[in-house]
Amino acid sequence: MLALLDFANDWVKKGGLVVLALIVFAESGLLIGFFLPGDSLLFFAGFLSSSAGDHVLPPLPVVALVAAGSAILGDQVGYFIGAKFGPTLFQRPKSRLFNPANVRKAEAFFAKHGTKTIVLARFVPVVRTFVPTVAGVSSMHYRTFVTYNVIGGLLWGAGVTTLGYFLGEIEIVKNNIEIAAIVIVGLSVLPIAIEFLRHRRNAASAASSQD
Repeated sequence: MLALLDFANDWVKKGGLVVLALIVFAESGLLIGFFLPGDSLLFFAGFLSSSAGDHVLPPLPVVALVAAGSAILGDQVGYFIGAKFGPTLFQRPKSRLFNPANVRKAEAFFAKHGTKTIVLARFVPVVRTFVPTVAGVSSMHYRTFVTYNVIGGLLWGAGVTTLGYFLGEIEIVKNNIEIAAIVIVGLSVLPIAIEFLRHRRNAASAASSQD
């Protein structure tokens, strides 16, 4: 995780907003982008736009706008991929760049939360990559998808970036920025971990009540 984060952060430092936009776009809408460190990268981008980050990137409003716009555009592409190619897209065998288990996670998440999934999944690594495509496959009403996509893209893209900007000004965070970025990732997967444990507990309770 640290190696991948260092690699992505180094590229953002060198390529600026263009690289940031490409990585966020790929993780949001391209099925091969699930391994990219979206949350931590946005956090780090916000930090790099601050004085603590030596203003390596442009001012926060510009970075937040680019991040949110790339996230929204990525989801739009993911939706069209799902709508265009349909369920056959997910029938491919497991490979280094595609794991059917990731699709099942996204489908289960979508089935549980409905249209709100487009917003909620933004904060769940891996799931957020596949959810827009699942929405396209399931023929989710396009206007509804666009509405939730814009809301989710702004909350995630601009929100996490802004968080990195302001928290990066705190001395202890500034001196441990990579650890802080990993903590952000941990917090982002916390809801799905809680949901998983709750599901296991409910399943165990149901099984014991039938005995």
